[in-house]
Amino acid sequence: MDERDALKTVQAEIAQLRDRYVARLPAEVTEMTELAGRLKGDENDRPTLDFLRHRLHRLAGSGGTFGFHALGAKARLLEQEVSQWLEDPVLADGPTLEHFGDGIASLATLQGAGPSGPAAVDVAMPPAPASGQPARIWVVDDDELLGGELARLLAQFGYVTRLFTRFDDANAAARAGERPDILILDVLFPDENLNATEALFRGSALDTLGCPLLFVTAFSDFPSQLRAARLGASGFMEKPLDVPKLVDRLERMHDTSPATPHRVLIVDDDVDLAEHYRLVLTAAGMEVAVENLPEQVMERVATFRPELLLLDMYMPGYTGPELATVIRYRDEWLSLPIVYLSAETDLDKQIKALGHGADDFLTKSISDAQLLASVRVRVARSRQLADLMSKDSLTDLLKHARIKEEIDIELTRAQRSGKPVCVAMVDIDHFKLVNDTYGHAVGDRVIRAIAHLLRQRLRKSDGIGRYGGEEFVVVLPECDEVMAKAILEDNRERFGALRFRHEEQELACTLSAGVACANSGQTVAGGDLLVTADEALYAAKHGGRNQVRIGQVGAKATAGTT
Repeated sequence: MDERDALKTVQAEIAQLRDRYVARLPAEVTEMTELAGRLKGDENDRPTLDFLRHRLHRLAGSGGTFGFHALGAKARLLEQEVSQWLEDPVLADGPTLEHFGDGIASLATLQGAGPSGPAAVDVAMPPAPASGQPARIWVVDDDELLGGELARLLAQFGYVTRLFTRFDDANAAARAGERPDILILDVLFPDENLNATEALFRGSALDTLGCPLLFVTAFSDFPSQLRAARLGASGFMEKPLDVPKLVDRLERMHDTSPATPHRVLIVDDDVDLAEHYRLVLTAAGMEVAVENLPEQVMERVATFRPELLLLDMYMPGYTGPELATVIRYRDEWLSLPIVYLSAETDLDKQIKALGHGADDFLTKSISDAQLLASVRVRVARSRQLADLMSKDSLTDLLKHARIKEEIDIELTRAQRSGKPVCVAMVDIDHFKLVNDTYGHAVGDRVIRAIAHLLRQRLRKSDGIGRYGGEEFVVVLPECDEVMAKAILEDNRERFGALRFRHEEQELACTLSAGVACANSGQTVAGGDLLVTADEALYAAKHGGRNQVRIGQVGAKATAGTT
């Protein structure tokens, strides 16, 4: 079975799951309404209230996932109300319970209105992520329909999934020596009368798996979150789950691709000490430059574009605070982390120095381990903040200005290393027709789909940005024309195989791409690469779309329509 047929099969299974869910809702709501009508406001109500809480818990999680958002929201409120009563030594009085019963009955109206949106994820992604073998994920959820849909949706994104509907079954598999790469675990298992965070905290085979752990729940209470944190869980997400966000989290949890090296600039007139720091950081996989002449710092920052500047506080003719102030005069360097690395131990002077544009102070002599830890933490935090400022909100890809900066960074690195770098312009064919025919919400789903696809199929070291609208830019370092064309062709074919649903209709989209390369030893401006890639893209459009064209820097390509 090819990927297209497999995709259709999965989508059909998802549709069947929702049909089953819709079919069972009336009976479930009717049963809950009848039980609520029997409440009398005494201690004998506690078992019934507990049963209703568990049922409402499931509805709160599954309602939104299957498209019944209003029902899920109402069930969540009712569940919280019941939980408060059960924690109170005095149960609710008659009028309050009557109002609660009316709330349960109102669920019938909400479920009768039908789903307000698609239950399935917007798009299925092809298997085999570029980072290596697909992750094996265990989904442990007592709601068979909801857990089954989640497992199937994750399979669409290229993961190998296995569903357990009982905590004890997953625990038994772990005791038998089976191991997933990631464990997704619901918090509450009413039929087994356990809270998974409590069970793991007391000790279980699942707690010994040694893999990333992600909790999902329809009721997020603080004690469970706290136990999850103490268990070292990588996430705690509430139902109904936003599957694309879940996939983003899973990608971070199981990212086996090599990270882009940290870029650190050391400005210190002590040549030997600066070289020592350089060697220590380089040995840890970082890209490090040293500037021993403080008067060259502006030029060096502009060409090297560091993610962190380690700045000596006292140098002949200059001070660290003076240099930091000059650097902050430039708007593009306001967010550059600057850390003083100095032997100054006077706390008052350190504090005063920090008032001149720096972010922190490290005191020499500093151990190699402390230096490494400090640099890693600061660069990681800097990248997190930079991501928030530089990422497009719809796609989580780099914005227009940042992807252009990325081209300049990779060109500078390529010129130093003597290795090639390629830039590709990617555009969705006939995208205006998609928006005009199906609406902008569907258009947004198509855009998010290509963003997910590019992130999955490309290396982490590759730059990906949304250039504008439905146009994207890809930066491929250490990649020649042949490799670049093969990579873009792979993405073109996989994107064309995806199917998008709008109500009862199914649609497919294609993409065109233009590629421009700076070969080994060739000096090319980033703007020239972009222009050449854009001209090659127009040639692909003019040539019939759904293809990849290679452009030559300095040569004009035939322009065409979009």
